[in-house]
Amino acid sequence: MASLRPPSLPGPIQLRINPRTILFGFIGIFVLIGLFSGIYQVPTNSVAVIQRFGGYLKTAPPGLHFKLPWGIDSAIIVEVQRQQKLEFGTATQGATNYYQYSEYAEQQQEKNMVTGDLNAVLVEWEVQYHVEDPVAYTFHFREPLATLRDLSEAVMREVVGDRTVDEVLTIGRQEMEQKGLERLRTLVDGLNMGLRIDLIQLGDVNPPAMVKASFNEVNSAQQEKESAINQASGEYNRVVPKARGEAVQKVSAAEGYATKRINEAEGDAARFNALLAEYKKAPEVTKKRMYLETMSEILPTVPGKIILDENASSFLPLMNLRQPAPQQSPVPAAR
Repeated sequence: MASLRPPSLPGPIQLRINPRTILFGFIGIFVLIGLFSGIYQVPTNSVAVIQRFGGYLKTAPPGLHFKLPWGIDSAIIVEVQRQQKLEFGTATQGATNYYQYSEYAEQQQEKNMVTGDLNAVLVEWEVQYHVEDPVAYTFHFREPLATLRDLSEAVMREVVGDRTVDEVLTIGRQEMEQKGLERLRTLVDGLNMGLRIDLIQLGDVNPPAMVKASFNEVNSAQQEKESAINQASGEYNRVVPKARGEAVQKVSAAEGYATKRINEAEGDAARFNALLAEYKKAPEVTKKRMYLETMSEILPTVPGKIILDENASSFLPLMNLRQPAPQQSPVPAAR
């Protein structure tokens, strides 16, 4: 009888690892990582500031580029063709710039200001800027946008503090924007921050909430006053020029009439003098001519006049001169 033996189990699998294969694998992975880390792309509205071991190397334009990998070179993307803004006292949600606006509590502190006549106002504004020198923007300041926020707030408080509350709330907005822009540009250019300030625009400018109703009443009264003044000025500009025009017209008509009468009088005087001279030369002839000329002017205006011969014995035959002629009967046509 044959003996039963359990089947033999396979022995442990032995893996043979080649050190050269492992080395080449690590080298390949290292090369791939270096290749991928050395390729970078710059967007169309930006440039890349390239640093080598932390120092400035060059500025790369938009497009696909290669830099030394493994941390030797590093690229900082800077947007130079995009206008950005900083908001003070307000906030636009969804902003990609961390420094565009501050927290709500800080916003309330930013817009609380004191005017030159020691009145409190709430001023909201924004600063629009763009990066003009990416190298100076990257290396001259650790936090250039935080510095710009501090400078902007200091400039606006200075501008508001130089004016009265009436100027800040009503007529001084445009001047404040212009003065603030000039002052902030001077500071930024002097510090060589690499930024260009494009615009300072004021937003809502209001008195504090506790006195806002009183300020609104004062502003309403001032607006009514200005409206009444404008209405009166309009009426003045409508009536006075019309009266002046009528006066000038009447004066011109009177002067024209006076000139006409003077000319007529001078003409009559000259005519009389000429007639007198002729009369002195031939009195009878001149007298008869004057009589005939006068009669030629008078007779045409007299209706139904009859001229008679002084030697005629009777004027009755002349009465029928204007009788209508007898009408003749029509002659019948020949057949």
